[in-house]
Amino acid sequence: QVQLVESGGGLVQPGGSLKLSCAASGSITRYSGMGWYRQAPGKQRELVASISHGGSTNYGDSVKGRFTISRDNAKNTVYLQMNSLKPEDTAVYYCKARVMFTTTDYWGQGTQVTVSS
Repeated sequence: QVQLVESGGGLVQPGGSLKLSCAASGSITRYSGMGWYRQAPGKQRELVASISHGGSTNYGDSVKGRFTISRDNAKNTVYLQMNSLKPEDTAVYYCKARVMFTTTDYWGQGTQVTVSS
């Protein structure tokens, strides 16, 4: 059973930084891509950032230049470095992994990020 466990969320002031981690139960090299999504109350879940098996990255327009996604295959972990946080970044952040050569996705349980003074 695949498990994705997010951590690193919390309360931070506007302009601050947080680093989220998504630890997988097995090798992340078996996934064609992994990504971070977020969902704010009353809004649809949206893509924040993704990283492919080959290391290509993609970002949502609202986070470009502020967030950075990275992966450490040896630790089976994907990270999301979030800088210059804004109140509108407040949401539950989810990690997703897509199994290579399939459309099967696995999701983590989410971690709350709250940006407030």
